[in-house]
Amino acid sequence: MKKLERLVASKLVKIKAIKLQPSNPFTWASGWKSPIYCDNRKTLSYPALRNFIKLELARIIREKYEEVDAIAGVATGAIAQGAMVAEELGLPFVYVRSSPKDHGLENMIEGDLKPGMKVVVIEDLISTGGSSLKAVEAIRADGSQVIGMLAIFTYGFPVAEEAFKKAKVELTTLSNYEAVLEMAVSSNFIHESELLTLQEWRKSPATWSPK
Repeated sequence: MKKLERLVASKLVKIKAIKLQPSNPFTWASGWKSPIYCDNRKTLSYPALRNFIKLELARIIREKYEEVDAIAGVATGAIAQGAMVAEELGLPFVYVRSSPKDHGLENMIEGDLKPGMKVVVIEDLISTGGSSLKAVEAIRADGSQVIGMLAIFTYGFPVAEEAFKKAKVELTTLSNYEAVLEMAVSSNFIHESELLTLQEWRKSPATWSPK
């Protein structure tokens, strides 16, 4: 798995889906200052990488969740990838909105899940885990069972790890923050001196500020 994590990290950095800027931090929508930015939707523009991610996610599901009945994508970032994984596996697909529609049937889950179905959720990125686990709650409230979640990348924040543990959701990711740092240092993408900044940020991202 370590080899895959580094390979995926390298591919994401290569297409600039992941950007590292320790000396010129990004500002997230939450207001957090961050030396890293990840936008995995960019992978959809690269057919070879898009297909690679689809096949790896499908492989893990086949290996870990033989009993899966359906695939759910978290809107909006994981809708396309989730649909492709479902197609690869020949399974029904639904996607989960961040909030119910304000008109029509006011659905939060788009698609058709039958009560008791065993569902694997696909996510593109795990930060604090809040939106991802909100999707899990919606699926459970609808009468289905979430047997696992797969994502392309996780920052590995302690708050997210605790949230997934509390929600009793098994999370598997293709790559993670540690793999990105290892790859970035070994390939001279960042200097050793910048590594400490990146490590410090991850410890307390909500309060971190560039020096």
